[in-house]
Amino acid sequence: MGSHHRPTAGQCSLVQPPRLITCLLLLLLLLMSSPLTFPCSASSAVITHLPGFHGRLPFYLETGYIGVEEKTGTELFCYFVESERNPDTDRLVLWLVGGPRCSGFCGVVYEVGPLNFVLEAYNGSLPRLVYNQYSWTQMASIIFLDSPVGSGFSYARDPNGYDVGDISSSLQVVTFMKEWLNDHPRYCSHNFYVGGASYAGKVVPVITQYISEAVTHCKGDFVNPTNQLCANVLSTIHKLMSEVSDGNILENKCVKAAPKPTIDVSASRALLEEYNQLHKPPIRPSIDCLPYRYYLSYCWMNDNTTRDALKIKKGTIDEWLRCNKGVLPYAQDIPSSLNYHFNLTTRGYRALVMRFTIEYANNLTFATVKGGSHVVTTNKPKESFAMGKRWLANKPL
Repeated sequence: MGSHHRPTAGQCSLVQPPRLITCLLLLLLLLMSSPLTFPCSASSAVITHLPGFHGRLPFYLETGYIGVEEKTGTELFCYFVESERNPDTDRLVLWLVGGPRCSGFCGVVYEVGPLNFVLEAYNGSLPRLVYNQYSWTQMASIIFLDSPVGSGFSYARDPNGYDVGDISSSLQVVTFMKEWLNDHPRYCSHNFYVGGASYAGKVVPVITQYISEAVTHCKGDFVNPTNQLCANVLSTIHKLMSEVSDGNILENKCVKAAPKPTIDVSASRALLEEYNQLHKPPIRPSIDCLPYRYYLSYCWMNDNTTRDALKIKKGTIDEWLRCNKGVLPYAQDIPSSLNYHFNLTTRGYRALVMRFTIEYANNLTFATVKGGSHVVTTNKPKESFAMGKRWLANKPL
């Protein structure tokens, strides 16, 4: 594969030996080709202050849009936080959020980013923000991306642009990274990683493969069981699961602050705000429940001072939703990403999946954070930070 060279401004090429190609649920090194031929709009702004945060931000924050499809006018919005340690040599990470169609802002304030909401009773004023002492930006520069289109502040001028799925949105992420690196040539020679949590764990290996190419009773069907034995087993499981939090069995089962639409037709109408887009705040959960911070983000993001501070284009997104799971079409057209995992790891790519620590052949490692939830970086930030720091530095977990 050869060694890499530093590209000139306006072009971006990056080639690295497989031994340097790494992933974190999954993080994998980028192989870039020449810029795309069709024009893509790009706009960015440096943000030094945010509403609700006292004083100047203690890190470099940049927000902006990059066009990824000219025909539909699709533009993806991102938050870029430069490494607080040594941005000239530290790794560059693209961090995706689950859903699909949850905002990349979740990564900034709930997962591995440099901000947290102050967990205090909401009184009508703007929620406050504080610095996250376990931010992964202490060891890497991170791009938090609103993807697929319709997530966060990413938008399309043509309504047909929102009709995407696993494959098409993954290709748009590849386009985004090409254009982003064209606009930020100083990062073209950096080790680059792609990562994320929840549903992102499905598409990250797909995106990575595109990048690396420059492009028992139930018989596997647990949705529509074909025999009574399977149906009875699934029914028992569903009844038991209804009594615990599906994100973390160690937590109390709390009212959701609209992280995703509910399928319980008897639920409060307010719980369906993201599905029906009712343009009103979601029901307020108890402050001791994890979803309370989601409630705070809804209030913070839909304030005009916040929109102005982040340089959001007026008229593009009416109501910001943490996870936009409503009327927008999305095709889950990749049934499984296991083949992508296999293809990448057998080609020499290192991989880390957060479940339990076992090392397999082909540089594949599974790791567990004790007590971790569905998104382990959310409820175990200290432990996740320690794991990520060791793994990114190629040290034993």
